[in-house]
Amino acid sequence: MERLVPIRSSEEIDLYLRTIYSLLRSTNLVQIRSLEEVHSGINSSLHPHARDPFPDTSALIYSLQRLPECIFNVRTIILGQTESNFSQHGYGSVESWTEVAARARRRRCFYDGGEQMACYIASRSDIDDVVPTLTALQIEWNKLNRLLSSIPRDSYREVTPAQPERFLQLAQHLKINADEFGRLYTVLGDRFGEAMETFANAKCNFRIQLLSGSLNDYRKATETWWQKIEKQYPQVNQRPLYFVSSNTHSLVNLLSGFALSKESELISYINSSDQAALLAEWQDIQNKSVLASRENFFYYVMKKYQSSAEGQGAWQQQLSFEKERGIHRFPSMHAFDTEAQVIELSSLNPDNIDARIKPCARPGCAEWGFLKDSDALIVNIDYPLGFAAYHLLTKIAENASQILGIYVMGKAASLNGVRGDVVLPNVVYDEHSKNTYLFENNFQASDLSSYLVYGTVLDNQKAVSVWGTFLQNATVMDVIYREGYTDIEMEAGPYLSAIYELFRPQRHPVNEIVNLHKLPFDLGILHYVSDTPLTKGQNLGAGALSYMGMDSTYACSLAILRRIMQRESERVSAL
Repeated sequence: MERLVPIRSSEEIDLYLRTIYSLLRSTNLVQIRSLEEVHSGINSSLHPHARDPFPDTSALIYSLQRLPECIFNVRTIILGQTESNFSQHGYGSVESWTEVAARARRRRCFYDGGEQMACYIASRSDIDDVVPTLTALQIEWNKLNRLLSSIPRDSYREVTPAQPERFLQLAQHLKINADEFGRLYTVLGDRFGEAMETFANAKCNFRIQLLSGSLNDYRKATETWWQKIEKQYPQVNQRPLYFVSSNTHSLVNLLSGFALSKESELISYINSSDQAALLAEWQDIQNKSVLASRENFFYYVMKKYQSSAEGQGAWQQQLSFEKERGIHRFPSMHAFDTEAQVIELSSLNPDNIDARIKPCARPGCAEWGFLKDSDALIVNIDYPLGFAAYHLLTKIAENASQILGIYVMGKAASLNGVRGDVVLPNVVYDEHSKNTYLFENNFQASDLSSYLVYGTVLDNQKAVSVWGTFLQNATVMDVIYREGYTDIEMEAGPYLSAIYELFRPQRHPVNEIVNLHKLPFDLGILHYVSDTPLTKGQNLGAGALSYMGMDSTYACSLAILRRIMQRESERVSAL
């Protein structure tokens, strides 16, 4: 039998976490500069050049993409679980401030128009994410401040790639190579000159405060989130359900058929607008010069269309279309940012369901006839960050009449794959509980490989659920890889801790090997690779998944829905 050796975090990372939480116990604002030295000391794989005098462009880009644009004006960040937390601490109604969002991190934040930003947090994982991100940005900001303060303002204020000589001179002065500087320009866009001026004008000195932060406060925030869903859709507590943690687009696209019903409009859009790349992709699909999915292509285009002037009304049309087919959306209000969807299987229109989803494989199956007799729901939530997964699944399970299956889809870093691959673990080491979970993953490579054009499915893998993305370094990853763990992510461990409590009469253990075989419900965990940290320069700050990400996302979603439909067909026939 393969040995299972506990994975140890590095002493530097443990010290960093202890320092963060000891400082945040203060009732005063805490200076982020107090964390700069210990942050640099962990040698984070996302911030390897923290100590160097030259900018770490990937760390800077990663941080900027996970914080709202107003961060250039903000000096004070307040973290709380509920609106009452903020008002009780003298901040009034923060929801009357301007709501702001980051490009690459879902977190409800509000900006007061001056120097304050308030953010809702769902678990300690948000702290493990926000604090290192702010610290990394401050370190890199102050490097740029030092470098920019020694040159004239016109050397950076109006410089663009359209002036290649001046652009390259500025990159050289900032000790950033041309390609990385081009990526930074792309991220900042029209605000590039303004951002450079902000970096040059003053050093960064963020201050942060955590309001309360007890486990009970996180539970209250989760209760507020769930009560809103219960109030609007009380049947959610009365009917058996399949729980899915994924995203807000793939399942509903596959089940509603809205995007495919707008095929002619979408083709017209890519032909008439400035969408050369999309048009070329569509022509390749038509000519069969690429094997990309036609359906996935239209799901991808629909999102772009809805954000364009031509497609302004398409979002409301989609909501109505979905509701007619029993798909109900519940955006998060007065709490953390996790949208939920409740899908009534009996209300789905089989004519609109993606043809790649077949309801059953057994002989004599009556295709979609079972749907009208089904009383089951799919409860899909936008995948949470880290330990919030434990709180959310625990709350749903407390109220559900019966859970028929739990399916978790999320992104991960892979130590042996490439971006666009899919990883299926059956062993998970959880840094939160220190447990090693053994379980039967009800998905295998054959369930996805036929839907995956650009990537490979790696099953029978071992995963590690980590504290946070910045809280990893080469030493830890070397230990992880040597012990055969290849899949690094943040949610599987907390979900498995909640699953343990769904069928055992006690709280999950700590620092044990935990056997989760023979569960009374179906379980599947699927991770698509968004990051390859052992590949030089290819960390999460290096770029987006783009269409390749859609390919692996939809392969996972198709596998989940096929599994649900097959299970439900068998369940209904047995009633």
